[in-house]
Amino acid sequence: MSNGPRNPREVFFTFARIGLSGFGGVLFWLRRVIIQEKRWVTDEELLEGLAIGQILPGPNVYNLSFMLGHRWFGLRGAFAAIGGLLAAPLVILVCLGLLYKAYSNVELLQHALRGMAAVAAGLLLASAVGMASSLPRRLVPWLFMLVAFAGVGIMRWPLLYVMFVLGPIAMYLAWRQR
Repeated sequence: MSNGPRNPREVFFTFARIGLSGFGGVLFWLRRVIIQEKRWVTDEELLEGLAIGQILPGPNVYNLSFMLGHRWFGLRGAFAAIGGLLAAPLVILVCLGLLYKAYSNVELLQHALRGMAAVAAGLLLASAVGMASSLPRRLVPWLFMLVAFAGVGIMRWPLLYVMFVLGPIAMYLAWRQR
């Protein structure tokens, strides 16, 4: 990790900015701000945290934010990161819900919502490509990724079953390499 945030307030406002920028999908903005702009962590550190965040219960980006905040300032930093990430979007969501309740039958609104889904898919793809560029250039990790995608995405097997099969194999292979 390079230089980190100066205090929990900076963590809160940085994550609040990320939460506002990436409302509905913050991983792209989290990576852009925390790695590229602030240089608080590296790509590898973010990927490691994201991997841990994916196996913990709850949304992986919130788990990652909690871990990053805790890393910098303990429990205060963890709550600052989560609070910042959630505060503004929560207020906006409540206001949008009230507006949608009043104007849900307007056709223009329906078209706008469909367009926002396409934008979210594009941001997710851009984030995946950016993170994939820092993955090791070895066959085995890519093979695991393809097998996991085939199992969950194509064959529609439950993620838990795929993890129970691939997890021990991956741990064994990683152990053998050391």
